[in-house]
Amino acid sequence: MNSVSPRVLSSSLFEGPYYISVAGKLLETSDSFAVMNPATGAEFARAPAATAEQLDEAVAAAKSAFKTWSVLTYDQRQKYLDDYADALEVHREELARLLTLEQGKPLKSGAQPEVDQAISWIRQIAARRIPVEILEDTDSHIVELHHTPLGVVGAITPWNFPVLLALWKVAPALLTGNTMVIKPSPFTPLTTLRFGQIAQSVFPAGVLSVVSGGNELGPQMTAHPDIAKISFTGSTETGKHVIRSAAGTVKRLTLEMGGNDAAIVLPDADWKAAIAQLFWGAIGNSGQWCVGIKRLYIHRSFHSEFVSAFVDYARQQKLGDGLDPSVTVGPVQNKMQFDKVRTFLDDIKANGQKIVLGGEVDESQSGYFIPVTVVDNPPEHSKIVQEEQFGPIVPIIVYDDVDDVIERANDSPFGLGGSVWGRDTQAAVAVANRLETGMVWVNEMHTQGVDIPFGGHKQSGVGTEGGHEGRLLFTNPKTVLIKK
Repeated sequence: MNSVSPRVLSSSLFEGPYYISVAGKLLETSDSFAVMNPATGAEFARAPAATAEQLDEAVAAAKSAFKTWSVLTYDQRQKYLDDYADALEVHREELARLLTLEQGKPLKSGAQPEVDQAISWIRQIAARRIPVEILEDTDSHIVELHHTPLGVVGAITPWNFPVLLALWKVAPALLTGNTMVIKPSPFTPLTTLRFGQIAQSVFPAGVLSVVSGGNELGPQMTAHPDIAKISFTGSTETGKHVIRSAAGTVKRLTLEMGGNDAAIVLPDADWKAAIAQLFWGAIGNSGQWCVGIKRLYIHRSFHSEFVSAFVDYARQQKLGDGLDPSVTVGPVQNKMQFDKVRTFLDDIKANGQKIVLGGEVDESQSGYFIPVTVVDNPPEHSKIVQEEQFGPIVPIIVYDDVDDVIERANDSPFGLGGSVWGRDTQAAVAVANRLETGMVWVNEMHTQGVDIPFGGHKQSGVGTEGGHEGRLLFTNPKTVLIKK
């Protein structure tokens, strides 16, 4: 296949062409696939479909680059990562616009913050270190604990936050001395391909490659004998396939998967002040995030008032194309998810549950638009309560007893995140500590940081991302015993 120099790809409003990036080169492919704009439902670009042979080439280049990349000092690798952040900063506007076009999220409130956070994340991660630990120092010997890189890391990234969740993996993997091959979701490959193109002019050849394609590339990566670790973000069902496929080569795995997060608003909560946070905790990114509020539990004493205020706030939002600066809620990202979310609406109506806002899809409108929908007090056994909707529908569920609501919140195969709201912070923390989740917020939502571990319990995942704990998972603990 032909290759193209990365230097010819600069543009303030980049619109292609798109290439896979392998061994420091931008490669054409013999086949391509359509990328749809979810605001129109129409194809707006084509992405390259990498072959199995091109994946092998990317992995081989990463394996070769590992030999020199892994022996650089932390300071040397930090310089490369800082330079990469600077290069992405130059292209932040085009990346944000491209993200809106392929993902659908509003440009101002969704895409630009995602790109900016990802760039900041790279810079902050680059300044971190994993020091050698002295475990024992006696007259006869020293015992040191080193954390050495694993080798080639395969990253499989999702379509809901395609820039942020990819670069969350890139920064710690490269900082700790690994090389990486990324496979983006076929629904949102373009921003990842673009930041892969930019990377080729910054990093040594083979350190970071991006290969796009269909779902068949994922199993080829997870079974590949020269990939040492898979870092995956996606659905629980796909994550189970990753586990099975990776078992043959005993790969290291970090899996961030689905959730059915509960928010519990306690009887003493200042719920009026929390309305906006609770709304965006559920409906942000059109409800398409793993740690979004999927179940909202409200105490009976103020349930009716809460529902009224929540609906009033929701009515102030505008659904539409994310390139429109007045839009606050964009479309669902793809037709498959659009159809899935509609099954929840169908089930809610079929079972006579009370819809107090939304619920009707405008069939005359192009694109994958589902209005913000609020369901008042559906039964605990209902589909909208028991399953992850991953769309702009929120059930508001009544409870009377705190012990009972904790039990209901924990009665789920998922355990990713959750939140507790109450004026008595000590009491709210006590409730939070009883939730079976990897992360729980008290009187706030979705606070993240490079030093904050993020991971799940139960079927929500294995391992963590973020924090010192997450960085350690890109390394192998190596004990060195030295006789004096």
